Amino acid sequence: MRAKTAMVMALSGGAAGGELAMPRMMYGTAWKKERTRELVLAALGAGFRGIDTACQPKHYNEPAVGEALEEAIRSGVVDRQSVFVQTKFTPLAGQDERVPYDASAALGEQVRSSFETSLRNLRTTYVDCLVLHSPLPTHEETLEAWRAMETIHRDGRARQLGVSNCYALDEIRWLHDAAEVKPSVVQNRFYAATGWDRDLRAWAQAKGVRHQSFWTLTANPKAIDSPPVREVAHRLGVSGAQLFFRFVLQLGITPLTGTSSRAHMCDDLAVLGMRELSADDMAAVADALERCYPRPASASA
Repeated sequence: MRAKTAMVMALSGGAAGGELAMPRMMYGTAWKKERTRELVLAALGAGFRGIDTACQPKHYNEPAVGEALEEAIRSGVVDRQSVFVQTKFTPLAGQDERVPYDASAALGEQVRSSFETSLRNLRTTYVDCLVLHSPLPTHEETLEAWRAMETIHRDGRARQLGVSNCYALDEIRWLHDAAEVKPSVVQNRFYAATGWDRDLRAWAQAKGVRHQSFWTLTANPKAIDSPPVREVAHRLGVSGAQLFFRFVLQLGITPLTGTSSRAHMCDDLAVLGMRELSADDMAAVADALERCYPRPASASA
């Protein structure tokens, strides 16, 4: 591969200790409801090898993800060792009335119970990454949950740990310092309100923490449809969405796509085979973000 610009980090390095490397793009299963099984099967059939879910009935149908994985394995589409399965412990504040653990139990027990439910739902004996869906209200509570996740990791049932919806750089720095098992992943919305996580991404890259993005397209529609982005996309023979995903990849981000369109699944995966964007094209997309969603210069993408 050609030399990368300074904006781009290595995207798919090998994982330590025989772990499955995180794919460069993952399929997100939030809000798929009764279509979850068919869409996960379609995603695996299209070539996705990373699936993101959560033990949170409010937004995810985790049992249907497990049904799809089992069927794809049984039919020979994939084997378990080739699919990066990521789920989350969702604290009580993020649940609805269908809490998948005893809400009155101690926090560590909630984590353990939620994880056991995830293993049953997903029909697997381990996950490749277990994510704390969001930091808790206090550092003490966050660390209590994290310690329970560390025990799961040491038992070999979660190969990596991560945290989501953590937008404050001080917060992720604190967790990284306090953790015995360091977070391997931070998963955040990629949007203007947080300056597209520019400072947090720089910190994560320096620490070897992978940055995953969600709402990558839906949070940035004005930029994707802007004349400069359309012009670059037209010249390269790709869609605006494909160009934006390629831009995000070259920033060193692992994007989640949650498309329900089989055609778009293939379009999204085709981005992985695109030639690298030039520095000028990267700058054109970054400038479109700044113009469409004005932010202080220090918060630019």
